[in-house]
Amino acid sequence: MKLNRSGKTSKEFFVSYLKLVMNTQKCSLEVAKEITFDRIFEGQPHCFGKEVYDNFLSAYEEMKESD
Repeated sequence: MKLNRSGKTSKEFFVSYLKLVMNTQKCSLEVAKEITFDRIFEGQPHCFGKEVYDNFLSAYEEMKESD
């Protein structure tokens, strides 16, 4: 998935995306995190800037805590 480089992707976006991956792939949060990282960041954590990657990690941590 390609993201628009001009905007900041929110934590809420990543929460929704992780849930979507978990539902469609029938996988755990850990696997969804790996899939999301590979699809969106393509192995480069800061390709969209530190804030976007931090939002991704924050979404993951929020979901992990609510599990």
